[in-house]
Amino acid sequence: MNTQPERGGRVVILGIYVTDLTFRAARMPLIGETIAGTAFAMGPGGKGSNQAVAAARAGADVVFCTRIGNDAFGEIARATWATEGITARATTVDNLSTGAAHIFVDETTGMNAIIVAAGAAGTMSATDVDAIEADIAAARVFVTQLEQPLPAARRGLEVARRHGVITVFNPAPAMPLPDDLYPLCDYITPNETEAEALTGVPIESIDDARRAAELLLEKGVGTAIITLGEAGALLHSAQQSVLVPAFRCGKVVETAGAGDGFTGGFAAALARGADPVEAMRFGCALAGISVTRPGTAPSMPSLSEVNQVLSDAARAGSR
Repeated sequence: MNTQPERGGRVVILGIYVTDLTFRAARMPLIGETIAGTAFAMGPGGKGSNQAVAAARAGADVVFCTRIGNDAFGEIARATWATEGITARATTVDNLSTGAAHIFVDETTGMNAIIVAAGAAGTMSATDVDAIEADIAAARVFVTQLEQPLPAARRGLEVARRHGVITVFNPAPAMPLPDDLYPLCDYITPNETEAEALTGVPIESIDDARRAAELLLEKGVGTAIITLGEAGALLHSAQQSVLVPAFRCGKVVETAGAGDGFTGGFAAALARGADPVEAMRFGCALAGISVTRPGTAPSMPSLSEVNQVLSDAARAGSR
């Protein structure tokens, strides 16, 4: 996508870039088995980079911090960020490869299974965050995840909190977290699996999601947002508990980028000054479009496309 929207509201994202290697097939092979696939694609990915692309296409002024290798995948990364108008704070590490991800996509349902090797981004540390403190201080929103080492994510949240910047923490992939990390999070955005890993509550209903979200609040989170796939997303805070239904934008082709699209869109909307529920609706609409397209970063829609979905939904609701 070469058309860049007018930027509004700075979002700083700390995370990893990987090149996605996506295979489509009727099913996963068993151990020791080889099966025929139906399609293959290579493109930009990585949770942090995907969120950066989603936020940039949604109109945010995005700064993305990571590490990459001095290789062909690193060149793809830099070309992607340049095309999307993303300011890259990317350190090149000569003796390590750029990250890569194997993505299996079920050709019937669009559901996926992913293996990520972070490569150079797996060596990120608190020093990477210290180097972009000025960028964070000038931002409205700071976003991070857990594909890079936890100490880097923690420092990012600490620096953002020190400068009064809104913090959005996407705890993916799920892992045990220290108790003192939760109070650094204005917003936490797990999916059902991640929410269960953090709280011990299996998410099989909206009520389950509310129980898990309440436990996250008790740990010190400002607002918990649990994404629920086809059921939408639940925002739960001390002030309100709101379920935003999913947007049906067409046939589901691939779900791999949906969570990143939601988080990137949510951050972009917050950075423009949207209230949390409005920002969550924007993120849900963006994710609803992304699942109708193949790929992760390539599936992210433009600001005008998201606004059209929201406009159509508003008109339908008024009839």
